[in-house]
Amino acid sequence: MTALSRRTRAGYALGGIASGTYGTVPGLILMPFLTDLLGVEAAIAGMIVFAPKAWDFFLNPIAGRLSDRSRHPHDRRRPFILRAGILLALAFVAMFFGPTAPPVAGALWVLVLFLASATVYAFFQVPFLAMSAEITDDYSERTRLISWRVIVFTLAILVSGAAAPLLVELAGGIAGYRIMAGAMAVLILVGTVGVWWGTRSVALTRDEVAGGRLFGQLAEVLRDRDARTLILAFVLQAVAIGMVLGGVVYVARHVVHDPGVATIAFVCFVGPAVVLTPVWSMLGRRIGKKSGFAVATVVMTAGLLALLTARTGDAVPLLVASGVVGIGYAGAQLFPLAILPDVAAEDAKRSGVNRIGMISGVWSGFELLGYALGPAILGIVLSLGGYVASTGDEVAQSDAAQWAIVIGVSVIPAALCLLSLLPLSRYRLDAQLRAAALAA
Repeated sequence: MTALSRRTRAGYALGGIASGTYGTVPGLILMPFLTDLLGVEAAIAGMIVFAPKAWDFFLNPIAGRLSDRSRHPHDRRRPFILRAGILLALAFVAMFFGPTAPPVAGALWVLVLFLASATVYAFFQVPFLAMSAEITDDYSERTRLISWRVIVFTLAILVSGAAAPLLVELAGGIAGYRIMAGAMAVLILVGTVGVWWGTRSVALTRDEVAGGRLFGQLAEVLRDRDARTLILAFVLQAVAIGMVLGGVVYVARHVVHDPGVATIAFVCFVGPAVVLTPVWSMLGRRIGKKSGFAVATVVMTAGLLALLTARTGDAVPLLVASGVVGIGYAGAQLFPLAILPDVAAEDAKRSGVNRIGMISGVWSGFELLGYALGPAILGIVLSLGGYVASTGDEVAQSDAAQWAIVIGVSVIPAALCLLSLLPLSRYRLDAQLRAAALAA
């Protein structure tokens, strides 16, 4: 079994700054940027946010396959991470420096640059995920490694998710969005350089080589029952979280009528993970990763249903419910990411073929598809509720539109989380690996 040093855990965790920032800010900012500044209709804006991440659904397995076949067997993933992270920061900034009128021109610019950033992000995120299955072969050590990563990832979500709307509101208009983009690009660069430098001396514990053709290996991954059940559970929750992240600004602006509440609600949502991830980690060691994931899902679902209280227009119930969601979200982030390297490493051990990047790519692709579907579904819900887009001026939304906003961040995401428990119940590998670890 391979225990890792604190320096290695910290170095790996720093990559969470880049993935947390990029994984959060577009879902939080792009929909309001398109609908409330560029004047793009809500359903179209939702599809613009959806399309690039749907592209990554197809691209991520390819990115994983390419990193599996790297010509640097002792430094397989790090070169991909460094190059892609730098390009990601540049593409993200450029997204907000396009035309603002007419709406069609602005929408097309955002779509093209978002596609570009999604492309390079695949070559950052997939090798980053794959590393966790290669730098340790210890069941419990993987949970500790991912705990560090989740804490840093959550801090990045907290900082970027709170700062991005605040910077937009403080500067106002297009200037606010451009200042925000520059600040977020700096965070992406810090995370990129941090993980590249911090993992420079770590040794790989897996030496299998990649083999076979792309689609053949992809078919092998999708035939794996444990991989399929986990991916389905996780993607359902990703859709739910994507809807909540995409809707919190709308709740603050049009239901509570205080844009500043969006920042506070976001802090309440992700903040608990900073404190509670170690607690969830200890619970996982007691009851297993699968059971911990199920408990976290139930807690998160209860919080999502409580978000219905936001319709009263009172900020306090909204913030309390957001905190409950955040408690569950902390565990719902930790356990799937701790389970992924178990599945990938066990597949390599069983098959003798390195598909770790491919599995990570399939996982990440479905995750991004879920996060992309969230805003897209939210956009449809808002349109059905009669939400009115604008070009910067405040528009009073109807009672039906306000109900659509609240249902889009509460009832529908809660139903998706409950549904995710069905495929999770069919995951079997965790019991085997936990028993082996306890017997060792």
